[in-house]
Amino acid sequence: MKLLLIKMSSLGDVFHTFPALTEAKQQIPDLEVTWVVEEGFAAMAGWHPAVTKVLPIGWRRWRKNLFNKQNRTELKAFLAALKQESPDLILDAQGLIKSGLVTKLAKGAPKVGYDKHSAREPLAVRAYDQGFPVAKGTHAIWRVRQLFAQALGYGVGEEQRFGYGLDKSRWQRPEVEGDYLVMLHGTTWITKLWPEVHWQALAHKAVAEGLTVFLPWGNEEERERAERIAAVHDRVHVLPKMGLSELTAYLAFAKGVVGVDTGLSHVVAGLEVPSVAIYGATDATLTGVLGPKVDVLSAQFDCAPCLNKTCKFNNEHPPCYDSVGPDKVWQALTQQF
Repeated sequence: MKLLLIKMSSLGDVFHTFPALTEAKQQIPDLEVTWVVEEGFAAMAGWHPAVTKVLPIGWRRWRKNLFNKQNRTELKAFLAALKQESPDLILDAQGLIKSGLVTKLAKGAPKVGYDKHSAREPLAVRAYDQGFPVAKGTHAIWRVRQLFAQALGYGVGEEQRFGYGLDKSRWQRPEVEGDYLVMLHGTTWITKLWPEVHWQALAHKAVAEGLTVFLPWGNEEERERAERIAAVHDRVHVLPKMGLSELTAYLAFAKGVVGVDTGLSHVVAGLEVPSVAIYGATDATLTGVLGPKVDVLSAQFDCAPCLNKTCKFNNEHPPCYDSVGPDKVWQALTQQF
C-alpha cells in the first residue's frame, strides 16, 4: 500500500509521527510512505524505515516572499512532483490550513484527515473526502496514532505502549572511550533554560560516577554557556560545532542524555536512549517529549507552567527550577541505566 503523508513541520511533529508509522508498518507490512515535510526536516523524516520517499517543501521560506522568482520556480517544481505521486491514500496528519491546501493539491487517491472537531484548524477538513474523530486534550503521539489507525483500518494499541522504530545502526559510535553523558543545555526561550549552576552540579555527579560529559552548542551564546559549564572539570568537554547527523551519533550511543524543552530532546526520545527532559515554563502534556526511556520532570511551582518567554521574578534564574534540582534529575536518570 502506498501512502502519501502530509505532515510538514516541526521537528517535534516529525518525531511525534514516528510511533504511528511504526505501528502502521507492523499492521501493513507492504506499506510504503511518501512524506511531504518541511525541507529542514527532510533528512529526519527519511530515518524511519516505512518512509521510502521524502518530498521536501519550503513553505516556511516561500511564504515570506511568494512573488520571488526563485521561490515561484521551486513551488512549481514541488507541485509537479506532488502530482506525479500515485498513492492509494492521502493522509493529512497535521490538520492545519496549510497542510489541507497541500492535501487538496495532491491527486489520484482518497483524502483523509481529522474531522472538524479534531483538527487544529477546522477549515483544513474541506480538503478531505473523510475526516476521523480524535479526541483533543491528549498527547500528540497518541492523537496521530489514533488517526493512522482509523485511516488505515486497524485497531490502535495501548496509549502508553509504543516505539519509534528507528535503527541506530545508521550512525557509528563516536570514538569515545567508555560511557558518556550528553547535556542538551540550549533552547530558544530564556525561561526554558535550566540554571547553569544546576548543569555544573550535574556534571560533577556524572564525572564522579566515571562518565565523560559532552556539551553541544548551536550558536555563540550556547558555546559560551557550554564553556562555563565545562570549566568545572577536565572530563567535561565542549563539542565542536557539528551538523545534526553527527550530533545524533553522540546522542544515539550515550549512556544517558539530559535536556530541556528543545527539539533535540525529541530526537533523544526517538532514539530511545535513557534520558531526562526538564520542563519549567512550558507544558509537556500535549506536545512535550515522550518516549519509552524518557523521564519528564516538570517544575512544581505556583505559576508553572507560565508559558511566558520572560520570568516575572527578578531572580538569577526562574525559581520554578529549584523544584527540579540536580539531585532529582540525577536520580531520575540513573534509575533508567
